[in-house]
Amino acid sequence: MVPSSHGRLRSATIDDGPRLIHLWALLFDEDTTTSGGCWRAHASTWFARCVADPSTARFAVVDVDDQVVATAIGTLELGVPNPQCPRGRLVRLANVITHPTYRGSGFGSLVVDDVTRWARSIDADRVDLSATPEGQRLYARAGFVPTSAPRMKLVL
Repeated sequence: MVPSSHGRLRSATIDDGPRLIHLWALLFDEDTTTSGGCWRAHASTWFARCVADPSTARFAVVDVDDQVVATAIGTLELGVPNPQCPRGRLVRLANVITHPTYRGSGFGSLVVDDVTRWARSIDADRVDLSATPEGQRLYARAGFVPTSAPRMKLVL
């Protein structure tokens, strides 16, 4: 059950790092009570470096009763201009998560819309993301459409 308090949308600060990493662990079905390996240390260092530069990253969070319960990240990627990205300015939307207790409260839409507004404000050409089946409805409501390009990766 969701508490009656309303969420407050804001930009994350350096002090939010541990709370965000805790939420990000939920994305990977990781036991959030364990140390979680080296990714947490790398994520903490990366967050501390990126949160200070609003021209290249946006960390949207929703607070309820002074607890971060939802977040989304937008990071600017500079690439080669092309017909689908004329200025070569792409925002990658990632780590969209709402704490399970607060799902269905509209907080996911708040953080996704916030990152999208930020992307427009920095003159990005588009916002890309990888969606789980559970998240596709949220993204479709926000105007995202599937693409024909399959996603591939190489783990190094």
